[in-house]
Amino acid sequence: MTIKTVFRLSLAASALALAAGAAQAQAPVKACLITKTDINPFFVKMKEGATAKARELGIELMTFAGKIDGDHETQQQAVESCIAAGAKGILITASDTKAIVDSVSQARDAGILVIALDTPLEPIDAADATFATDNREAGRLIGAWAAGKLGDAAADARIAMLDLSAAGATVDVLRDQGFLEGFGVDVKNENVIGDEDDPRIVGHEITSGNEEGGLGAMEALLQRDPNINVVYTINEPAAAGAYEALKSFGKEQDVLIVSVDGGCPGVENVAAGIIGATSQQYPLLMAAHGIEAIAAFAEDGTKPESTEGLDFVNTGVNLVTGEPVDGVPSISIEEGTEQCWG
Repeated sequence: MTIKTVFRLSLAASALALAAGAAQAQAPVKACLITKTDINPFFVKMKEGATAKARELGIELMTFAGKIDGDHETQQQAVESCIAAGAKGILITASDTKAIVDSVSQARDAGILVIALDTPLEPIDAADATFATDNREAGRLIGAWAAGKLGDAAADARIAMLDLSAAGATVDVLRDQGFLEGFGVDVKNENVIGDEDDPRIVGHEITSGNEEGGLGAMEALLQRDPNINVVYTINEPAAAGAYEALKSFGKEQDVLIVSVDGGCPGVENVAAGIIGATSQQYPLLMAAHGIEAIAAFAEDGTKPESTEGLDFVNTGVNLVTGEPVDGVPSISIEEGTEQCWG
């Protein structure tokens, strides 16, 4: 081999190395969004927020969702896919906040930033950070509003509790217990649904967070007690189902329904008098902040810091109602409409 040939090969190898380095430098940061389902408007909006922010920051976003609320296995497989794909960060709303911890731990061991959106893991520090509504406060606001709306009649209320699932996910527990605390019920163990002994509570039923589940749960509780006059619902799709059940019993004018979400259909239902009050949360903000956090982590390893005094990053909550109650902060239906989603 001549000196000239060696020189040419050396130049070629250098060029290849530079090209590989350039390609590596230009490779986009990968991130994952894993939601409970892809049909609930809350998660649809969350996906929109993450997608828009990822596009803005040049991040390659992969999205996954469970088949139904509570579908842990699909979420577990999604985490494994994100690890295999070399994702730098994962945003997840867990269906099973305890069972997903092992998978999340594997992701973190692989150097991936994991952020829980909306639903804290158990324990909460199983994720690097949590971006969420203050779900206990969201529940407390609608409970206090319902009690204030009833006034003295709250002492004899007949309360239906329409929860999420049998798994007792953190968001389910926080909203349920927050509502009861706001209404003035002794919740006993604040981490357990259904252990209270207040005779005003007719019962708890699960809804899977959708309209069909809300309808079935409401029918079951009305058969137990047709005098129900307060209905707590985990979210607005469940509230819509509960209302249809009440209509079928001819009871829709006699019952206060309260909920959590603040989606545009839910705020419209507040305006129509179907829902008395709803606690509005901001999924687009959660997702956008989550993508920004992954970008910062990819840049220099920075991890998000919780809101002062809390163990999560609080993305805000407002009570939306057309009938304000003294002592319970709220925003108007018009303000809720300006900030609604879905």
